[in-house]
Formats: sequence, C-alpha cells, structure tokens
Amino acid sequence: MASDDDDDYMNMTFGEEPKAVETSLQRRQRLKREGEIKGRVKSKAELEAEEREAREAALSKSMLEGAQAKKSKGLAMMAKMGFKGGALGSKENADARLEPIRPEMKDDRGGIGLDSERKRKLRDAAESAEKKVKVDENEFRDRVRREREVARCEHQIYAAMKVCERMDEERQTGSAVEGTGNVDGATPGKKRTLSMKPLKSIPVVWRGLIRRREEAERDRRMKYDLQQTSTTRLPTYEDDLEDEDDKKALGKTQTAYALVEDLDEEDLELDEFNALEADEKLRQLVEYLRQEHHYCFWCKFEYSDDTMEGCPGLTEEDHD
Repeated sequence: MASDDDDDYMNMTFGEEPKAVETSLQRRQRLKREGEIKGRVKSKAELEAEEREAREAALSKSMLEGAQAKKSKGLAMMAKMGFKGGALGSKENADARLEPIRPEMKDDRGGIGLDSERKRKLRDAAESAEKKVKVDENEFRDRVRREREVARCEHQIYAAMKVCERMDEERQTGSAVEGTGNVDGATPGKKRTLSMKPLKSIPVVWRGLIRRREEAERDRRMKYDLQQTSTTRLPTYEDDLEDEDDKKALGKTQTAYALVEDLDEEDLELDEFNALEADEKLRQLVEYLRQEHHYCFWCKFEYSDDTMEGCPGLTEEDHD
C-alpha cells in the first residue's frame, strides 16, 4: 500500500495558468502601435464614411421616442398644443407625414437650384424628342431621288454647254463638220483653247463655262508665277551681254498673263441665269441649240432646216 505521504494524483486539481507578464519591451511596442493608430490622420473617404454612418444611425432613430424625446424642447411645445403622436394635422388625412422630412446631402459644389434646372432641361429634351416628326421612308427615298435627278441634270447642262461652244466656234470659223458626225463634244485629241474675246459677247446660256475655265486658268498661272518668283531675294549678277533669247533660255523673263477684258466685271445677266433651276437652264440650252443650229440635244443630230422633221419633241421624255 502506498504511504499516506504519497500524493494522490487521481484527485489532484490544477489551478489556473498564471497570466503572462508583459515585459517592458512588449509594453513599449504595444503603446507604439496604439499611438500610431490614434495619431494616423484619416483620409477624406474614411471621414465621409464615418459621417455617413453616424447620420444614418441618427436618422434611423425616431425623434418621438426614447430618452431624447423627453428632453426635446420642440416636442414639449407641440405636446402643449395638443400633439399626442402620429401624423400632424387632421387625423382624416391619409397622406399626412408620420416622420420628419429626411435631409438630402449634396455631394457636389453646384448651386441649390442646379438639379432642378437639369431636370427641367432633360424634361424639355424628352418632350421635344417626342414631338419630333419621324422621317418617313418614302420621304427619304423621294429626297434621294430628287438629289440624283439634280446631279444628273447638272451633268447634262455641262455637256450641252460644250456642244454650244463647239458649234458656235465652228460656225464662226466656217469649219463645220458635214454630215452626222460626232457633234456631242469637242474633237478628239484637240485641247480647248482659252477665249480672248469679251465674256459678255458670248451667249449667256454657255457663258458660265468660259468664265469658269478662264478663272481656273488665271488661278493656275498666278500660282505658277508665285512659285517661280518665290526664290531667295539675294542680289543676282546682271550680264550686259545677254540678249532676250539668252534671258528666256535661262528663265530670267516673266510671262504676264493677259486676262479677259471683263473677267473681273460684274455680270448680272449671268448671275440671273445661274440662279435658275437646273431643269430650266437645261431647257434654255436645248432651245438655243434648236433655234441657232437646228440641233437636237436628245437626238444628238443636226438637222438641215428649222422644221427638224423626225425629232420626237423638246424634252427627254419625248425621246424615250
């Protein structure tokens, strides 16, 4: 048997574990961490988040209940006037407010009425969009068709002007082509020369063709002369023995461009003709060719007399 002095291990009780003693080094580190946490400057986003949480927590609590309601001066004054809770005003009003109006915080720096102005503009834009007439598919097709007809008529006007120019020049020079040759334009391989006579002496129906050509040639030659004269301004050597042929060969001479007499003058008659509709200008060109040259623009044929026997009519539809 075990002696009484032996410990009874089966009935032994162990006490609580001794608390760990904080050393001076651990305490210093803990205080340092706590100081850093307390001394850290919170960012703007963190401050706004805390402010938002505090505001929502305050708004979630009723102002008519709790310990704060007993200390409220405003609630005490309302109670003296007969307020016993619930909605303000008549009890029969079903739309009466049970809670105070919640505040709406502004996140931007705009004025007080800016949001209402934006809403008004959005509402006006929506109303105008609803009132806007939708484009009909047939209307769009008609507009595209008219634009193509006008472009086609402009090409026909240009072709008719070239025919008028060619036939008038042939009649003046006496070199008209006999028979039914190609009279729908200039002779192949021949470059059209510039007109040297006054523009107002040309019939108005094809005067615009010559005017545009003269203006384009004037601009081209002026640009060329400007490029030739835009060299350095340093002094050059002048040889007294050089004659005109030597200067021309060396490129020292400048060719002046002689403008048409009345190119820069105002032409009211041409302006009135250009203001006409495309179909009206084409009609006048066709009539000019028939009266002056017995030529049908649609038949592409020059007749022998003014009766123009065999021509179906004056318009393109008559020749279909």
